[in-house]
Amino acid sequence: MKIFQPLYERAIVWSRHPRAPLILVLLSFVEAFIFPVAPEVMLAPMCLAQPKKGFKYAALSLLGSVFGMFVGYAIGHYAIDFALPWLTKLGYGSQFEAVKQQAVANGFWMLFLAGFTPVPFKIATIAAGAVGMPLAPFFFGGLIGRGKRVFIVAAAIYFGGEKAEAALRKYVEPLGWVVLAILIGVVGWLYWHGHQQ
Repeated sequence: MKIFQPLYERAIVWSRHPRAPLILVLLSFVEAFIFPVAPEVMLAPMCLAQPKKGFKYAALSLLGSVFGMFVGYAIGHYAIDFALPWLTKLGYGSQFEAVKQQAVANGFWMLFLAGFTPVPFKIATIAAGAVGMPLAPFFFGGLIGRGKRVFIVAAAIYFGGEKAEAALRKYVEPLGWVVLAILIGVVGWLYWHGHQQ
């Protein structure tokens, strides 16, 4: 069953739209608290089409993500009773509890790592709000975590060109599943580690 490839193809179509930079900002914004497609799948072909604007596109993606992570925080802080059944229905219920514990113990590092993987960032932002994580480490953890991710993509396309984008297209499905497996492993380890203390 392919999940990531069709989403990638849809993002490719969006990347060719005349308003692609705005769509990238919106995609990055909603991905930070709800949408399952990482903005890099749109960012990469945009960077390939206009390499000199790649870092500008990365900055726009980061801007959208930063605003989106504050929406995720607000959902966790003010509407967790509404969000929790939705998270559970999507299969994130047990992960959410583990991430909440990490938000209390290691909030900055949790966001620093979550910003680099596509699946948990939304869980991390909502969990941070649910536990009332202080805003300064929340902001800087998310900013650095997500920032390194989008700027690595822009740099890879800038220096790797079409080969880098072709590799992303070819391996997006297995990469999506590998990242998901790593996420589950990291969350499981953090959960186990939290219970050992």
